[in-house]
Amino acid sequence: MSRTLLTSGAAAVLIATATTSAGAAGHTPQITAPPDKIVIELATVNGSGCREGTAEVAVAPDNTAFTVTYSEYLAQVGPGAPPTAFRKNCQLNLRVHVPSGFTYAIVQADYRGFAFLQPGAWGQERANYYFQGMPQTTQRTHQFNGPHNDNWQATDTTEYADLVWAPCGEKRNFNINTELRVNAGTSNPQTATSFMAMDSTDASVSTLYHLAWQVCPTPKHPAPEHPAP
Repeated sequence: MSRTLLTSGAAAVLIATATTSAGAAGHTPQITAPPDKIVIELATVNGSGCREGTAEVAVAPDNTAFTVTYSEYLAQVGPGAPPTAFRKNCQLNLRVHVPSGFTYAIVQADYRGFAFLQPGAWGQERANYYFQGMPQTTQRTHQFNGPHNDNWQATDTTEYADLVWAPCGEKRNFNINTELRVNAGTSNPQTATSFMAMDSTDASVSTLYHLAWQVCPTPKHPAPEHPAP
């Protein structure tokens, strides 16, 4: 039941290739990311899979992506597992500070972790995200069937024409909802353990959100009124 995850080198490659992946999602050239550094802060953290202090956010040096790393995100069934352990969820509320004149959208999200699933058991990863005060994106589900004793990855992509952009000139927090589920299926949970994790044992496995950028339109100012002669 080894939980050996991806090497640290793999994580570096993922960050380095974020621009290529984001551009490929919609086959549309992306606006170059703003040169000034963006800052992302965790405003609130809620959920059974991410108690306070167990989730971290980091921005890629070139502003093309950001990562979320969890340290205790694991759903399981089996001997000794609490009845509620089959489902874990996490709700992150992020404050995203974007340079003036730019807006962003999520063009691709890569979710990763490790799963040990008995024959007949299955695990699911679900996720969606949205800007504060705006409709949620469609929740997407990825299922993994046992037997499975390896890393897992699920990728959600959005075509460029369907991207949801942060409103220009407004401060809207960005919300991320994720969920893991494990079901014993035809395996015997009285004697056999199955689990699915989205945490990192070596700081190398993170959820990666690829960013698309746009330049905000210049506000139009009404022409000054001239008094009648």
